[in-house]
Amino acid sequence: MITLTHPRDALFDGELGFPIIPSCEHFAGSEKLILKALSLQDSLGPIFDITCDCEDGAAAGTEREHAEMIVRVLNSVANKHKMAGTRIHDFSHASWKQDIDILVGGAGQILSYITIPKATKADQISEMIGYIQYVAKKHGITREIPIHVLIETHGALHDAYKIAGLPWMQVLDFGLMDFVSAHNGAIPASAMRSPGQFEHKLLARAKAEVVSAALANGVVPTHNVTLDLKNTEITYADASRARNEFGFLRMWSIYPTQISAIVDAMKPNYTEVIDACNILLAAQQADWGPLQYEGELHDRATYRYFWQLLQQAQKTGIELPELAQVAFFSEDKS
Repeated sequence: MITLTHPRDALFDGELGFPIIPSCEHFAGSEKLILKALSLQDSLGPIFDITCDCEDGAAAGTEREHAEMIVRVLNSVANKHKMAGTRIHDFSHASWKQDIDILVGGAGQILSYITIPKATKADQISEMIGYIQYVAKKHGITREIPIHVLIETHGALHDAYKIAGLPWMQVLDFGLMDFVSAHNGAIPASAMRSPGQFEHKLLARAKAEVVSAALANGVVPTHNVTLDLKNTEITYADASRARNEFGFLRMWSIYPTQISAIVDAMKPNYTEVIDACNILLAAQQADWGPLQYEGELHDRATYRYFWQLLQQAQKTGIELPELAQVAFFSEDKS
């Protein structure tokens, strides 16, 4: 009997693969909204992450209680998919270490990620990651807790490549509103929505730099929110432009109806998914040597691309042909 090698083992020579995570990240601040988001996640399936927000979610003076509430909710039966992270306070806020003490100490084994906002230089992020690692070790947590960093200041954009290369990094987020505000009126308010957010030269440059820094360091570039809460066509159009024109692979949601629109816009092209299945199944049979498919030559370079595309398709809920599902995902080998 021939033993077939899984693409993860055949194509990456032991190197860390690119993170394959949901294409939508939904923000929720209050306990009510977090529980509502978890219920929606259970209904729609594991196609989006939930960010439990300490930064804007906690009223002044209630920072400790808010972080403790998040720990309690994440450790409850409501968190069925274990696909929830948190955004902590920024480096300048007195509560950032307290956030980490409570959240990592109480839920470090199940936190999907920790998002760090409003940094002005890479050294701040490095110090905060170091403290997260210290607290994790203190509590006997041996896993890496993925780190997401918001690029929303001039300094963070300047240091984006350094930030993306720091330990435990998984995502670079672009924070549009704070970034526009930091320009002291040089960018008009209309650029906080489409089409200005994609066409204003300063914003287009910033988004391209975030994506480039992220991809060069093997982390996921994530696009900012759409301000229009209820028009799903606008959300879909924004997500499509972010994905197809700039290369963002993930996007924030701040309203429940935005989630499906983002996931749909970020899904790989179905024709490409079917091609990926056919090519990878044939390549696996050929022990990952070169082959022809519909008159085109394919080898390990294209196999890597199609394997990443297939993982993204599976993560966004696209139903794969049975042969591909069994060969590549039946034992959760992705």
